[in-house]
Order: sequence, then C-alpha cells, then structure tokens
Amino acid sequence: MTGTLWMLLGHVLWPARLALSVLVTLHVLRTKRDIGSAIGWIGLTWLAPLFGTALYVMFGVNRVRRLARRLGRARRWSSRHGVSTGKRQLDGEYALLAEAVGRLTGRPLLGGNALRRFHDGDSTYPVMLAAIEGATRTILLCSYLFHDDAVGHRFVDALVAAHARGVQVRVMVDGIGSGYLRCRTATRLRAGGVPTARFMHSVWPWRMPFINLRTHKKILVVDGRLGFTGGMNIAVENVLRFRPRHPVSDTHFELRGPVVHQLSEAFAKDWSFCTGQEIDDPVFFPDQEEVDPACGDALMRVVTSGPDSDLEKIEFAMMQAVAMARRSVRIMTPYFLPDERLLTVLAMAAMRGIEIDVVMPLASNQKPVDWARSANNGPLLDAGVRLWLSRAPFNHSKLMTMDGRWSMIGSSNLDVRSLRLNFELNVEIYDTAISAGIEEFIAGHRHVRLTHHDLDKRRFPVRLRDASARLMLPYL
Repeated sequence: MTGTLWMLLGHVLWPARLALSVLVTLHVLRTKRDIGSAIGWIGLTWLAPLFGTALYVMFGVNRVRRLARRLGRARRWSSRHGVSTGKRQLDGEYALLAEAVGRLTGRPLLGGNALRRFHDGDSTYPVMLAAIEGATRTILLCSYLFHDDAVGHRFVDALVAAHARGVQVRVMVDGIGSGYLRCRTATRLRAGGVPTARFMHSVWPWRMPFINLRTHKKILVVDGRLGFTGGMNIAVENVLRFRPRHPVSDTHFELRGPVVHQLSEAFAKDWSFCTGQEIDDPVFFPDQEEVDPACGDALMRVVTSGPDSDLEKIEFAMMQAVAMARRSVRIMTPYFLPDERLLTVLAMAAMRGIEIDVVMPLASNQKPVDWARSANNGPLLDAGVRLWLSRAPFNHSKLMTMDGRWSMIGSSNLDVRSLRLNFELNVEIYDTAISAGIEEFIAGHRHVRLTHHDLDKRRFPVRLRDASARLMLPYL
C-alpha cells in the first residue's frame, strides 16, 4: 500500500518537477553570464528539481540588480561636489587609467585630498572615537562586523551621546556579519534613539533570499568633512594590546578633502537601498567651499562594487591597473582566491617582466580559504609572480599599488566573494608618497617566500582536499 502511494505521488509530482527544471533552465540561460555557473545550476536543477530550485532561488537569482536599477532611475547618485580636476595633473598612461576608471564608476577623480594610515584598533579606534565625540552636525557609519563587546560598547555610547546632543546619526550594519538572529548592537543603538539599519536582513528565511549577498563596506563620515575607510571592523579582536584569543591585525585610513563626499554618497545610496529612506539633507553634504582646500593634494576617487549596477567594478579597476603597469604591482590581501580573469592578468603581467608581489597570511582565520588558494598558486609561480606569507597575527589588510604612483585601499578582498557577491568600497589614489608608504608596509610583511617546492611537497590527500575546497571558490 505504501509503495503504491509513493508511485501515485511520483506520477503527480513529475510534471511539477519537470516544470521547475525548465523554468530554472530558461532563467539561467537568460541571466547568467558565467558559463560554468550556468552549467552548474542547470545540472543541479535537472538532477534534483526540488532541492536544486530551492537553492537557486536562495543563492542564484540576482533580484538585487533589478532593484538597484529601479532606485537608480529614481535618483542619479553622482558626485555633486567638485569636478574631474585630477586628470589634468596626470600624464601618459596614468591619465588613461584615470579616464578608464572614471568611465567605469561614473565618479570624477578629485584633487585636494589628504590621507593618514593607521594600523590595528589600538591606534585607529581612539581617532575614530574622537571624531565621533567631536561631531557637531552629522555622522554616517557602516560596518560589516559591529560586535557587542568592550570596543563595540564604546562606539555605541559615543554614537548615542552624539545623537543626544543633536547630531544627525545614521548607522548601518550587515544583517549577517553583525548577528543574524540577534544583533545586540543594533538593539542598543535603537534604544538610544539612533536610526539603525540592518543590511538585507530578515529573521524569516522566505524573506531572506539574499543570504549570500552582504555589505562588507567600512565607512565613517563625520560632519561631511572627515572620513574613515579600510578593512577594519568594530571588534575587540582588532585591539592587540587586549591580547584577544584570535587577534586580527588590520589597516585603516583617515581621509580629508572632496573625496569624503563620495564616501557620504556611497553610504546614502546603501541607506536608501536598505531602508527606502533618502539622505538628501544638505547638512550631510557641505558645500565644496567649506572643505579645507589646503588639506592635501592627493588625487582620489571612490570605487564601489556589488551584485547590482556596480557589478565587478573594483575587479575591473584592478585588472586595468595591472594591465597598464610598467614596473611593479604589490598586493596584500587576507584571502587570495581571485577568478581566472584576474589570475590571467597577473600572470601575463609577470610574464612581460612586471615585478608582481602578492602577500597573504601564513594562516588566515578561514582554513577552507587557505586550502582553496593553494590550487591557484602553481600557475602564478610558473608565470613568475612572487608569493609571500606573513606570520601571525592574522593580517586583514587589503592594499594594492602599481608602479609606485597608484594605490587602492578599502574593504575588498581578492576573492570571488568580495569581487562579485559582496557590496564593497575601495578608494583609488594617485600619489607617489602615499604609494611609497603602502609599498613599505607590504614589504615589511613579506616574511616567508612561497615556492614550487612548498606546493610539491604536499601529500596527495592534502592536494585532493585543496582541489575540493577550490570548488566552493565563489562562496568562500
């Protein structure tokens, strides 16, 4: 009787299973550019129609891009302040690079900026907290991780105090990174009256179709004049003097000048996307004349990326810089899992004589990532790319320089998750002194040279594990 029931159920369900497989196949063929991804989704759905369709709805459908375009039609998010004065100060191929990234991002390259570099929370957090405590008009803050710990409490108290004295404060935290089921930081901020948003979050799974799409940006803008960005989250693990169990070393930057407006607008776009509310009060965007013209002379521009209208823009900017390099490319990243395009560009640059250095941690805080990266290292070593490992503590810095004149800093790791799935924010910089300082920092972390011998001495089970981990590259 039971067998007959299952047979009848199978006869009833097979048309539905067939329909689901056909619908997913048609959607994949229409929307997926990556051939490997398309084949994988189609194959999974035909092999397991119900399970495959459920996974595709959760992880494969990019509704974010459609929503972002709809918001973009409602309002053009371009810089209102400053003009592209920077390109006139560049020559040769650097001017061409600036032109290419300008067309890619739709943002002008702005002159008159200054930058200060900080390492670890020990030196960074006091400066950020002092800026918040000194705010008189506005504060915009976005962080992937905003922990409910000793460091997080100090930031929450400072933000609540700023709100209490009349400063307009907006805080945005990631809906997964800062706690999925419960975000104590958001609760404490809201209890203090601070408008707080959790990026793409819902406790109900059927209302959470974007669980793999996160905002990884780190932004703090105070009074529209002072900005901070880089790789550092808000967590006690970044304060090395506290001797945390799993210490994280990181690099963060203070920005002054017209580029801070682009930081503010990047936050405003995400706030609108997340809450439906616009940040258009002029107090958040002081006039250009109010920005100190003597703060610096560096040329800078914000570059954002995400699975929306900014798809892969940070990766394209990096690839353009590597392709135009004439002497050197220096990279420091906590996770090194780029796709084949970026791997190929790096390898080709090394083969034409460009000195390529990539620095990554000896051991990161994500073992599967360390396993997967090993499968990519061989072709780069064959091409002449120099791979280096930095010793503990785990370094979370994301830095890149080209020819000692161009730099890129920000939140984006060199992995597929950051370059395609996450919402990220970087800043490109045309300045010799800044690039020299970043190159010196990268060089100081070239502790162990990775060679072919290191790869060859891995036992077969280890190689098999590493190759298997690489299959999860897009989601690591």
